[in-house]
Amino acid sequence: MEHFVVSARKYRPETFEDVVGQKAITNTLLNAIKNDHLAQALLFTGPRGVGKTSCARILAKKINQDATDDASTDFAFNIFELDAASNNSVDDIRNLTDQVRIPPQTGKYKVYIIDEVHMLSQAAFNAFLKTLEEPPKHAIFILATTEKHKIIPTILSRCQIFDFKRITVRDIKEHLAEIAKKEGVNADEDALHIIAQKADGAMRDALSTYDRVVSFSGNNLTREAVTENLNVLDYETFFRTTDLLLENNIPEVLIYFNEILAKGFDGQHFIAGLASHFRDLLVSKNQQTIALLEVGERTKTKYFEQSQATSYPFLQEGIDLANSCDFNYKLSQNQRLHVELCLMKLASLSDLDSPEKKKTKHHILSPREVEEASSHFSEVTKPQPIPSEPAEKASEKPDAELKEKLSEATPAPDVKPTQSEAQSSSAEDIKLTETKPASETQSGKSEEVQLAEEPREKINPLLKNLPKKVNGLSIKSIQEKKRLKEQLKKDKPEEEQLTSEFNEEDMLNAWNDFIQVLRNNGSKIVASVMGTARPKLDGVVIKLELPNDSMRLNLLQDQGDLMTYLKDRLQNTSISLDISVNHKSEKKYVYTPREKFEKLCEKNPNLELLRTTFDLDI
Repeated sequence: MEHFVVSARKYRPETFEDVVGQKAITNTLLNAIKNDHLAQALLFTGPRGVGKTSCARILAKKINQDATDDASTDFAFNIFELDAASNNSVDDIRNLTDQVRIPPQTGKYKVYIIDEVHMLSQAAFNAFLKTLEEPPKHAIFILATTEKHKIIPTILSRCQIFDFKRITVRDIKEHLAEIAKKEGVNADEDALHIIAQKADGAMRDALSTYDRVVSFSGNNLTREAVTENLNVLDYETFFRTTDLLLENNIPEVLIYFNEILAKGFDGQHFIAGLASHFRDLLVSKNQQTIALLEVGERTKTKYFEQSQATSYPFLQEGIDLANSCDFNYKLSQNQRLHVELCLMKLASLSDLDSPEKKKTKHHILSPREVEEASSHFSEVTKPQPIPSEPAEKASEKPDAELKEKLSEATPAPDVKPTQSEAQSSSAEDIKLTETKPASETQSGKSEEVQLAEEPREKINPLLKNLPKKVNGLSIKSIQEKKRLKEQLKKDKPEEEQLTSEFNEEDMLNAWNDFIQVLRNNGSKIVASVMGTARPKLDGVVIKLELPNDSMRLNLLQDQGDLMTYLKDRLQNTSISLDISVNHKSEKKYVYTPREKFEKLCEKNPNLELLRTTFDLDI
């Protein structure tokens, strides 16, 4: 069996041209060697797997090549590597400084590569300062670290710093494609893109993941094999989720989310990926920003097609809801329900009948919009010129008629006006304050101005005519309420008796039509209760059997509207409703917190008052 060498070692860069994604640094080092401007202390910093140690080895080999530029010579005796993670004491640094004094036997320079230099102790850093500041001419120090902030400033000030950046997804994907071609592996473009994204800018991680996936799938590397082996959510998951959300298909969305959880994915990972998917769709809607997508050409086409089916408000609101769900995920006690509620809200965004759409949304106007609205309002409310009567005819109208109307509108001091009289008098007051179409005086003043000047004090009711306030808990107030109920009962007109005949089919049609009316008005709970069982007709009595008391209570609360509708529809005022409960037909479920709270409220209604007073959550 032939010994296997991992791709991270097999395809390690041998020259600066082989280094991926660090063109600025490699060109700087090449020019420094060519112009003999290379510093004696270099610090390579950046994330893991971006080529720091590889560039240090290439540089050490490059500066020792003789005039013949023999690339086969590696000058291994001139390169010393020290792992500061395990050699971080003062004694290790002292041994290093003692070796620095000895000149090289072959080549021009002795290069000391100290990897993970931030692991040195404080005393080791201080022991290294003098040697680093004034090294021998034949010594060059290359320090490599992933955490530059842990190095003391006195060391940083003595080094020439090179910041290595993360390798882009595109560069990693192209490099993996070249390796796959060399290895004879038929790799799908989307599969390599997923590996490059999973690497998060580290080429070493990308090569390790590539070896693992190739071992799983063989020489045919597909997107399905990569997603299954790496256990990642691919684009198709979010494309299908978005399609279900746009269809307002809440049941299918919840079932699909359950399938995702069954595969072992985390809910927060899913909702964060959905927010990123909405962002990518928002970017895809404009040809100028579609270049920001770091995906393959086929996937970019899918993003563009789905983005055309979405709207800007849906995507913006979706990103806001998904980010809020992601932010509060760790704080939620029921994390699955937290994500499911977010999905239900997202599925309701494009539903025109959703209560979210019916909420009043406040919009802050810009100063320009305020100015335009005010100018438009002033134009609309500007009084139009009305043809007026001649001044001679207006002056002929006596003021006695006006005074007579005012005296009739004002009740006598000792007589209390009834409710109907008070309403008629207020209506007359409104008519009197309307602007007359003709000017009634020589000066052109309208009658409205004259009414505001003289008779206003006469219209105001006297204080002694107002009813006295009575304490709501006193015996007098209870007697007064009882008297008012009896008075209203006497004044209520008798209901017209209707006795039209109807059959059970007519009743069912009226029943189903009322269910549709409730759904259109947003009363989906009562509509669902009415649709639970089929009502039966017994003479003029409608009998309905429900599985539990909670549903019966919900229907009883809207019984008045239901009976009014049925009596008017069927033209029979003798109709009555008989609701019974059959507990045997009720399915037993585990009570949710909401159901527990409703059960407790049945025993103590004050719990609902407590919840609303302190704005508590269930």
